[in-house]
Amino acid sequence: MSIFDSFNINSSGLTAQRFRMDIISENIANANTTRTADGSPYVRKVVRFEEKGTQTPFSRILNERLDHYSGRGVKVTTVQDDTWTQMNVVYDPSHPDSDENGYVTYPNVNTVTEMTNLIDASRSYEANATAFTASKAMATKGLEIGQS
Repeated sequence: MSIFDSFNINSSGLTAQRFRMDIISENIANANTTRTADGSPYVRKVVRFEEKGTQTPFSRILNERLDHYSGRGVKVTTVQDDTWTQMNVVYDPSHPDSDENGYVTYPNVNTVTEMTNLIDASRSYEANATAFTASKAMATKGLEIGQS
């Protein structure tokens, strides 16, 4: 593993966690959006990560030998709509988006959950930034070895 592999791993983690924070921010911003462009309420989005370079063992070994400098780390695979959490239904007959029974369907966004996820993503971002800084310091020290 070269020093550049650690840079690739850390930078992919930084990018992935930044994207995750953007999606969480979108969820929080749309926590009360009862009507989107298609007329339905906003649906919470969830980011899925996957390790870069996950392949079958033979193809992984072959590709490592063919392309030794391919990046490792994490990648965003999908941004899914959260269909497993129920939407919030509130009785408010005065709301313009209420149904014939007076109920309004609000997004399935829980602000406390989103803030917890945002703290988790920001801590992961900080950990990747710290690891990147440590790798950079080691590379700098390595370059200073023969200079004294």
